[in-house]
Amino acid sequence: MPTVLVVDDSRIDQRLVGSLLQKNGHIHVEYASDGLEALEVVKRVAPDLIVTDLVMPNMDGMELVAELGQLDPQVPIVMMTGNGSDEIATEAVESGARAYVPKTGLARLLPSIVEQLLTLSREKRELNRFLQSVTESESTFVIRDNDTQLISHLLEYVSGCMRNAGICDEGTEDLVCLGLEEAMRNAVHHGNLELSSELREMEDDEIYNKAMEERRRTPPYCDRKVLVKVSITEKGARFVITDEGPGFDPSKLPDPTSPEQLEAVCGRGVWLMRSLMDEVVYNNKGNQVTLIKNAKT
Repeated sequence: MPTVLVVDDSRIDQRLVGSLLQKNGHIHVEYASDGLEALEVVKRVAPDLIVTDLVMPNMDGMELVAELGQLDPQVPIVMMTGNGSDEIATEAVESGARAYVPKTGLARLLPSIVEQLLTLSREKRELNRFLQSVTESESTFVIRDNDTQLISHLLEYVSGCMRNAGICDEGTEDLVCLGLEEAMRNAVHHGNLELSSELREMEDDEIYNKAMEERRRTPPYCDRKVLVKVSITEKGARFVITDEGPGFDPSKLPDPTSPEQLEAVCGRGVWLMRSLMDEVVYNNKGNQVTLIKNAKT
């Protein structure tokens, strides 16, 4: 059973987050009231994931992320913010947090983000021994049936190859994978299945998931594939993601750093890709995006 450490100076918020994570009954939750106490808990129980508030006494969330980056960069961290802003979100991710969640969206966003990160972390450990021998890779992957469950396996492969090629600082390769994951999910959801951003913004996951599953069984959507080309060398990583949908006009993408877009579900993916990659380029049709991450200098 994975252990998640929840760090928040509010007892009420601690229990709220804990109850959200324990709904499925397969996560053990530990608690800490600030960053200093969290470091002691980390040494004692070695959590699989940490969810921390930003504003806390003694040691705040940003300081905790920095300390954990030195102590154990492999442990994924999710930052919670009471009042989200693009500056705070950017700083949190650049400091080493794997994701950020506004407290206004905890119930809707946090459980799925935690599950995704725990899955990635577990699969990363399982595949690490094999990937230790891979320093260069050029591969093509096909996502058939618009099955997004396959994405986590591809991300583990990419993460291991980047780590062993020395492209990123230790523990930061998963940040690149977050941007890649958003690009692949966009290719499936908005590209192949043509699910609109407006439907995603309804904040009703049941309606969105139902529409997604229906289209996965309905022509022409069900016949479309996503092609992912991955090239990794010691100089950097290049990812080309192509869907078979009708495409869109990339010039009409909203600015994901504007205040009204920061907490928008559809804007988060674009923001992550542009924040975590060195280059993000769409083709004219809008059904292909190229992501480039240069090796650290």
